[in-house]
Amino acid sequence: MSVKVRTALVSTAGHCKVACGFCFRADRAHGFLDTATYTRTLSRLREAGVEGVCLTGGEPTHHPQLRQLVRLAHQFGMSVSMVTSARSVAEVIALSHVTHLLSNVTVSADSQGAMLLGRTTRTAASGIATLRAISTETKILHITCWGLSDDECQELADLVSEAGVEVQFSPVVLDERALRRDGKSVQDYLVQQHLDADVLSRYFNLSDRYRAYLGELRDLQLPPTGGERWSCRSASAYVSADGHIRRCPYGQASVSVHAPRASIRQFLTDPAQDRVTPDCAAICRSSAASDDRTASCATPA
Repeated sequence: MSVKVRTALVSTAGHCKVACGFCFRADRAHGFLDTATYTRTLSRLREAGVEGVCLTGGEPTHHPQLRQLVRLAHQFGMSVSMVTSARSVAEVIALSHVTHLLSNVTVSADSQGAMLLGRTTRTAASGIATLRAISTETKILHITCWGLSDDECQELADLVSEAGVEVQFSPVVLDERALRRDGKSVQDYLVQQHLDADVLSRYFNLSDRYRAYLGELRDLQLPPTGGERWSCRSASAYVSADGHIRRCPYGQASVSVHAPRASIRQFLTDPAQDRVTPDCAAICRSSAASDDRTASCATPA
């Protein structure tokens, strides 16, 4: 069954200084998305019925023409959102210059255990400080969770309540290589995800769909004998910084934005050829098993 593509994640840069140890970005390279490629991309996406774009990483606030990227999307009648890890003064200033043009801003942060695992410094408090410094209608704090404690969740609940921002959660998603590197078994890893959900549920109203998502991750990590991974069902396309459109960031099938219009339209309307993996499930959960308050953000930053 073909799922209509309504939005697109757009990688504005091929590099990111945060370099999370659990990062599930599919593309890593130098350079920025150039405006000519981006403009052509917007034109082709709009012709295919795409209604909005989400500017994502690398880190979108590093793009030297960020304001132009946002305005170009508006010229094509598209809504624009952003996922960012902005913390430095320069990053927050760049973000503040465009937030009034964005439908929502999601700032990424990590739990204490996730920071240790991924070697990051993206605290929830610093994420909320970024959200406090900007003016946009919808502000979202996205927390990647690992090894949560009651004290940490209580502190987070107090921070979120005081700041008046929305909060979203997603578990750390590790591939087989990362599990081997950190000396973890798949079973221990899956147990930790459920333990973290149990702690979160004492302080936040987790939906049944969040639990269902953890079940999906379990089935992907430990598929039944003879089982086949299901086809991609995301309503978002992905555009790499070098101008290739995919139905999934990790998909093998792609089409260049410089291909003929008919080829791009067919690619976006034909049933997806890719199968869901744990990595892409972490990105695409919002289209399949999310809610407004506790869903995983659909893009990494």
